Amino acid sequence: MSDQHIYDLVVIGAGPAGLTAGLYAGRATMDTLILEGENVGGQVTTTSIVANYPAVANVDGTQLMNQWQEQVAALGVEIAHDQAVKFDFNGDVKTITGQSGKEYYARAVIIATGASPRKVGFTGEDEFRGRGVAYCSTCDGELFTGLQVFVVGGGYAAAEEADYLTRFAKHVTVLVRADKFHCPPLVAAKALNNPKVSVQYHTEVKAVDGDDYLTTATLVNNQTGKEKVYHVDDGDRTFGIFVYVGTKPATKPFAGLLAMDDRGYLKTDADGKTNVPGVYAAGDVIVKDLRQIVTAAADGATAATAAEKYITAQKERLGIPIHREVKRSAQPVGQTSQVAADQQPAQPHSGKWLTADIVAQLKAVFGRLTKPVTLQLLENHTQHSQELDSFVNEVAQYSDLLTVERHEITSDDVLLPQLRLLVDGQDTGLHYAGIPSGHEMSSLVLGIYNVGGPGQDVPTELRERITKLPRVEIQIGVSLTCHFCPDVVAACQRIASLNPQVSATMIDLGEFPDLREQRKIMSVPATIMNDGPVIFGSQTMEQLVAAAEQAGQH
Repeated sequence: MSDQHIYDLVVIGAGPAGLTAGLYAGRATMDTLILEGENVGGQVTTTSIVANYPAVANVDGTQLMNQWQEQVAALGVEIAHDQAVKFDFNGDVKTITGQSGKEYYARAVIIATGASPRKVGFTGEDEFRGRGVAYCSTCDGELFTGLQVFVVGGGYAAAEEADYLTRFAKHVTVLVRADKFHCPPLVAAKALNNPKVSVQYHTEVKAVDGDDYLTTATLVNNQTGKEKVYHVDDGDRTFGIFVYVGTKPATKPFAGLLAMDDRGYLKTDADGKTNVPGVYAAGDVIVKDLRQIVTAAADGATAATAAEKYITAQKERLGIPIHREVKRSAQPVGQTSQVAADQQPAQPHSGKWLTADIVAQLKAVFGRLTKPVTLQLLENHTQHSQELDSFVNEVAQYSDLLTVERHEITSDDVLLPQLRLLVDGQDTGLHYAGIPSGHEMSSLVLGIYNVGGPGQDVPTELRERITKLPRVEIQIGVSLTCHFCPDVVAACQRIASLNPQVSATMIDLGEFPDLREQRKIMSVPATIMNDGPVIFGSQTMEQLVAAAEQAGQH
């Protein structure tokens, strides 16, 4: 270990608790790494509107976490995209092993892995996930435009997301198992006062069924036992069931290592200390009564402050010099939501596409390009094609290494309009069917960086597996309001940038409903490899490479 870098602090998880721990650690000039295996921002990015965070009322969840992340990164705190899977908490120096195989060393660790949405457990819930059953309104809401939607739950999330889903659904019915909402009246009022929302109390989902899509749901009154069956409305192909029944802690990897309660939440003292010296926990993952963004942030600050005292004492005991160096750095390329995005439902565009903040970030990334990239437009005579042309031209003006090339296409075999990235006249395999705006702005910027610049870091072993992949055609169905989609698109396109036999196409399903209908997709991200089965949900690069290896064998 003598030649390995030892961080002062490693924070596992980049939600509100983890980012706040990083913020306080960075301000205390600790050498800090935040490890995040999935989406930077955590559960907050699944929230359409955050209305109860101090001083920033009614802010988009992803926007809030973008700002949070930028604030932390500006203090020199490193954020690495790797899933922590193995832990050795013995001794003064703790070891964390990532899914990439890389080992990370730290004098103290803060666990802020948060919690994930709970499933209800009704018959058909797993079978119809992505075919009608969903867990994220901002990801999948627009796919249910004009359809009936049920929301299962009676808490904060159920009330708030029911209100949000009325932007898309023709009607939303909330199924509450109790006799009232179990959240503050003002929150419940969002649903109760919305004319497009109705509520059924003492009601639970017993089972769902259908063919390719969800078409029936059996509901039961938990007081009388009376059942009724909802059938999809005439003329509709499906309906939606959005589940918001709480969360479960992401603590499985710590079983046998750290003390937990009977529900799996980590036990800590008032300073965030676990039962293992030098290991702290914060946020939704710990035992506490209230799980909100503001309490997670407070937990992170408390744990980081306690960890700083522990680290200082350890260094003094071991005679290790304490360097108080204030670090400053820009946001590292490759993190979730690196480029800020507007989450409003897509509307016909007019005027400029890019805000001043996005332009500043574009210039920073494009300043690292080392070779010319051609933005090739495959166009047809449609308004959408004209909008893509306008969008690409606006992006291209911020680097002398970007040029635009246009081709009129009439073939039915190509999804149009489409943007392709070329280097030295050769197709890189990075394609965008539709306009990569909204959250997908991040995908485009990373795509250009990966083919025209140094590119995102990929572990050596994973890189070797990528270069050995046979021919694989990857399609990633996305919604421009989905915060999980850009990570999957960027990972697939990073794979394509390293192997000329692989192509990866982002497809805005809102613009290509025929494909969505053909593949029976009602949830995003939806990844398809070599026309195989749809893979729903967020996937790590490791998982995507494994899927590509399997697809290449068929």
